[in-house]
Amino acid sequence: MPQRTLRLITDTHLDDRPIYVAGNFNNWQVADERYCLRPGGETGHFVYDFDLPEDLAFLEYKYTRGGWEAVELGPHGESAHNHRRAVAGSDWSQPDRVARWASPGLHFNPALLPKIVVINESFEIPELIRTRRVAALLPHDYYTSDKRYPVLYLQDGQNLFDENAPYGYWGVDKRLAALAARGLGDLIVVGIDHADDKRVVEFTPGFKTRLGLGDGREYCRFLAQTLKPYIDQHFRTRPEAEYTGIGGSSLGGLISIYAGILYPQVYDRLMIFSPSLWVTPSIPFDQTKLTHKFRGRIYLYGGEAESATMVPNLRRFREELEARTLAGQVMFRTEIDPHGQHNEARWGQEFPKAVEWLFFG
Repeated sequence: MPQRTLRLITDTHLDDRPIYVAGNFNNWQVADERYCLRPGGETGHFVYDFDLPEDLAFLEYKYTRGGWEAVELGPHGESAHNHRRAVAGSDWSQPDRVARWASPGLHFNPALLPKIVVINESFEIPELIRTRRVAALLPHDYYTSDKRYPVLYLQDGQNLFDENAPYGYWGVDKRLAALAARGLGDLIVVGIDHADDKRVVEFTPGFKTRLGLGDGREYCRFLAQTLKPYIDQHFRTRPEAEYTGIGGSSLGGLISIYAGILYPQVYDRLMIFSPSLWVTPSIPFDQTKLTHKFRGRIYLYGGEAESATMVPNLRRFREELEARTLAGQVMFRTEIDPHGQHNEARWGQEFPKAVEWLFFG
């Protein structure tokens, strides 16, 4: 087996967590102890000695601090492309450099962390004859104040604050704490777990799509007519549409668009990250009341490294909606990351920017 030494230089100031490499040599397993780098002698220098299989021509990899939520970033905080080296012919003496990490773990005050309350492990969804875990992240001072708060409903609750989520997580709790340090933490986030093997059908709208007819209409009705009234009854919320948002990523972003279309009187704030618009190339706005009722804000994010169609579809959606609404009726903010990839860590990085613009801008 050919032996190669990987070299990395990164700033270790205030961050002594181990560094791992994951790639095509270990099926992209993150935090694999077999692939933990060791100190390379000088401060901030790390190395890893590979014994590579004979049939591996190229090495493709990324560095993390122990999870995809702590993956390496580019120098400006953007998603970083995978590293790629030829096993034979590359100059292995040249080190990789990582300037920043996507970890939310270093930039928050623990005293400002939100209070995580599991509302129900089996919240009933009568519209679908299913149950679901629903959790609320309450502002850190919720129980010592009498304030009322805006509410943001987010899909895929498993990926919001659980550090052990299999595909990474947003770090919403830590990012809310960082926002609170800036005076922007007065927000309740409600996370609704996805339906596991029924996630796709539940997040697919109830009209003709490339995935067929889904249960999206019933799911959106549950959010607007069952869950929201429950939250407003049991927590100190500001129930008006201008203080109510909904959002998600990928298919969760698509179903959040659909929720805004179906219930514009409920949601005035849409947080749409990397929506799976390929599922429904033509959204039937004419079948809805969105263009007549919606008066809010829509935050759109997409990465050009996600797919060839992600950003064009995102821009087409915005143009089509703008053409169907009165000037100034809907406010948009569109953020495009030329290196953005389709993962939880990148969406978590976008989360505080979107919250600030949607609710405090």
